[in-house]
Amino acid sequence: MTIDAPVRPARQPRPRTARNPQTQDYFDLMKRVTDAGLMERRFRWYVWRTVALGAQLAAALVLLLTLGQTWWQLLVAVGFAVVFTQGAFLAHDGAHQQVFTSGSRNGWYSRIIGNLVVGLSYGWWTRKHNKHHANPNVIGKDGDIATGALVFVPGEAEGRTGLLGWVTRRQGWLFFPLLTLFGPVFHATAIQVLATTPAIKHRAAEGWLLAVRLIGFPVLVVATLGPGLGAAFLAVQLMAFGVYMGASFAPNHKGMALIPKDVEVDFLRRQVLTSRNIRGGRFLDWAMGGLNLQVEHHVFPRMASGNLRRVQPIVREFCAERGIPYTETGLVESYGIVIRYLNRVGLGHSDPMECPIVAQYR
Repeated sequence: MTIDAPVRPARQPRPRTARNPQTQDYFDLMKRVTDAGLMERRFRWYVWRTVALGAQLAAALVLLLTLGQTWWQLLVAVGFAVVFTQGAFLAHDGAHQQVFTSGSRNGWYSRIIGNLVVGLSYGWWTRKHNKHHANPNVIGKDGDIATGALVFVPGEAEGRTGLLGWVTRRQGWLFFPLLTLFGPVFHATAIQVLATTPAIKHRAAEGWLLAVRLIGFPVLVVATLGPGLGAAFLAVQLMAFGVYMGASFAPNHKGMALIPKDVEVDFLRRQVLTSRNIRGGRFLDWAMGGLNLQVEHHVFPRMASGNLRRVQPIVREFCAERGIPYTETGLVESYGIVIRYLNRVGLGHSDPMECPIVAQYR
């Protein structure tokens, strides 16, 4: 008597998990952009921009050394502020891996320009900025909206009293005056981070580059202009630098939708709904380093900033097709939005400006 072995059922193929339609949206958009050739590097364009930055820096140094002890040097100080901010834009692009195919080369490019020209720590900036890109305007995750001298999240201004409370209640109107202090804050933060964070890669090199910039430049100015005019020069340069930097970054996200920490939103919508574009032409592209096309930059952070204007019609059309709100305003209008928003938050108004799709994810 034989016993038949049990018949094993044929192995069924694993069912493929359907991709979330909202996740699919990003892949569809990426395909259109890739097919248009807009994800390719623009190395020669970055060479031209780097040479132009070097020429601008050289011209500013020549004026500083040859103009003499005249109050016209304060205009040269503003020129240095412009050059340093333009350097920050280039360091920003390198940190996003936009210049070279090599991550190491991008790192050194940004490290040299960021530390030696601008006076900011590349290691600190990269950590901070990467967190921002991963979770823009996400409460508790985006350090750019963390409460500090300014309050960006409704409800977090409560309990502030004294001088700090007075400033917070008027923080919108005081926003641009406060930006004049951001230059020294940026430099001091760079020094503090390098001094207290051993894990920063190439920490010693950053320290030496930063020392040359933050010690050598003031010494050169004071030696050339004397203590009185030199101090005025450095004060104007720092104030103009802080205002230019802040005025370039603030319109991008402030006053846009805030996303609660526990709400999951797909990548494409998280980037588009929290970002604001600024209308303008090629001059504005240069003046803001491409940050005026913030929606496109956040959707494609590794895209060369010179391609952002070319990709904008594709992104705008795609968002219209998928019903994703796409925000674009004028420069002056954007500053008005930021000022009004900061005043409302500072006064404790319940105005979260909640993401329009948050309710769908609760």
